[in-house]
Amino acid sequence: MKSKKINIWQSKFILPAVRDSVKKLHPLAMARNPVMFVVELVTVMTTLIVVSDIFTGRNFLFNLQISLWLWFTIIFANFAEALAEGQGRAQAESLKKNRSESTAKRLGPGGQSEVISALKLKKEDTIILEDGDTIPGDGDVIEGTALIDESAITGESAPVIRESGGDRSGVTGGTRVLSGKLKVRITANPGESFLDQMIQMVESAKRQKTPNEKALNVLLIALTIVFVVVVVTLKYFAGYMGVGVTVSVLIALLICLMPTTIGGLLPAIGIAGMDRLLRYNFIATSGRAVEASGDVDVVLMDKTGTITLGNRMATEFIPLHEENEKELIDAALLSSLADDTPEGRSIVVLAKEKLGMRGGDIRAPEGAVFIPFSAEARMSGIDWNGRKIRKGSLESIKEFVAAHGTPITDRVEKIVAGIATEGSTPLLVAENEKILGAIRLKDVLKEGISGRIAKLRQMGIKSIMITGDNPLTAATIAAEAGVDDFVAEAKPSTKLELIRRYQGMGHLVAMIGDGTNDAPALAQADVAVAMNAGTQAAREAANIVDLDSNPTKLLDIVEIGKQILITRGALTTFSVANDVAKYFAIVPAIFIAQYPQLKVLDIMNLTSQKSAVLAAVIFNAVIIPLLIPLALRGVRYRPSSATALLRRNLLIYGLGGLVLPFIGIKLIDMIISLLKMV
Repeated sequence: MKSKKINIWQSKFILPAVRDSVKKLHPLAMARNPVMFVVELVTVMTTLIVVSDIFTGRNFLFNLQISLWLWFTIIFANFAEALAEGQGRAQAESLKKNRSESTAKRLGPGGQSEVISALKLKKEDTIILEDGDTIPGDGDVIEGTALIDESAITGESAPVIRESGGDRSGVTGGTRVLSGKLKVRITANPGESFLDQMIQMVESAKRQKTPNEKALNVLLIALTIVFVVVVVTLKYFAGYMGVGVTVSVLIALLICLMPTTIGGLLPAIGIAGMDRLLRYNFIATSGRAVEASGDVDVVLMDKTGTITLGNRMATEFIPLHEENEKELIDAALLSSLADDTPEGRSIVVLAKEKLGMRGGDIRAPEGAVFIPFSAEARMSGIDWNGRKIRKGSLESIKEFVAAHGTPITDRVEKIVAGIATEGSTPLLVAENEKILGAIRLKDVLKEGISGRIAKLRQMGIKSIMITGDNPLTAATIAAEAGVDDFVAEAKPSTKLELIRRYQGMGHLVAMIGDGTNDAPALAQADVAVAMNAGTQAAREAANIVDLDSNPTKLLDIVEIGKQILITRGALTTFSVANDVAKYFAIVPAIFIAQYPQLKVLDIMNLTSQKSAVLAAVIFNAVIIPLLIPLALRGVRYRPSSATALLRRNLLIYGLGGLVLPFIGIKLIDMIISLLKMV
């Protein structure tokens, strides 16, 4: 579920960003961005030159304009970062409204409950939740079943079921119990919940750089050093050749040749990328994981809860004899009234639908004795009015009717085999010594999962389904979902071994899980996505947590990761291409008077040396704010091959970055000449 995007182009965001842009001029703040720190140092030099010109009576207007535009360059770069941070802070303020400061009913050592402030809850405390209660903190359900409204956190209006003993036992602070009663063990101290982590992450200005971002920073620093050496050398070369070049002009040349565009926008790209992740309701504990998601080429998915709904649902009643269908449905309904499992509830729903019963709950008949399901007996049922009705596996029902002297017929075994062959699970229903028929339980695919898996394939990502089911059932579900491969009868160690094997072959592996048995594999995976509704162990082992608990959103994570990488690459290409064009503007202008042969490089035919230098500096400053929307929004990702992406990148941002400065600098030069600014 994608949350609402915050519109940052409003005065309440713009004005604070402008103030922060000035605050960020502090050298200690600028030092975090080495490229822009060098820009600030040389800008201070031009400012001192202007001051010197004023006191010595020299003409200072040209140097003043250079100095002012260089300051604007720094401020515009700071503005991009401040605006991205403001977007995060706005998201944090929205999230803070959902943080619960309500009361909680905590269970004491003697089993008595006491009402305390939710802020006093500690990890391992046990609380009781009832209808209408706001869940005061993150926890695991240890007893009960309830319907939970998670819209305050996820934005999803449909309520969800949370229950003990499964992979849907996690509850999140700030959500609300609609109906039911739960006993919950708190899993986080105050200030450590997922909501708190989310708020802290978006409010944090000191975002950790990812490996790719660090590598790009090293490249930008290296290019900056190279151009500093070139410009310093050029100063002595120009003097030796008798060419008069002022320090301000050389500084302008340095700033225009340095990768200032990408240097100024790089922090904003990273911060905005993390913000996009938050808007899709993901918590990333590692920027490395977000970036790695853009390079993932293998994804492992649990069948239960990830590809399927997680609970088998009754889809068909198959009577042993056609005329006994109603008798079968009636018996299945009676035997499931006290069965509170998802499978049992689905049998009741299907039976009511088949019998045409609408609305209201069906109550157990008076005097009925229910036989609860047990792992040993592998069946459940009801004894009422002389009737002994049981439903269960083939083996358990076989023993039940055999006790009454009735053997299993070939027709029964054929029905059971047919259901199993089609990848479903059979349950037999018997009354006393008579088998009435079977119930088909089927794993139901999650809505949209097939389309999402198909899109992963378009991206070149291999999908592998892992399940503990038998190969026949696994093959059926795999075919329906459209996964590329599957592993059946898998143990927890199987997942871990599979991830290691693919990593050993050089693949980047993503793993989606929600159960405690998924924790080892999640810890090993390059990108580990846990469902917030899953167990605490899974959430702690993962590096990305999905607050919506929707496994189909893996595609969103991959697209966000790729979008960050592509945006960074596109703007780097644009910046480098820009520098080439600015080289053709300034270098000929500096040396053309002394070396007329360089006229061939004066493609733009600029008015004068000063006009050319000032036009290039102005363009270098204004291009940064013009690219801020693109840096914050990100370059749109379209599934295609790496070659096609590179070609598109070079064509749009390479060629565009080369052509745009020629047009822009020429237009600015004409305006400077028209206004007689130099």
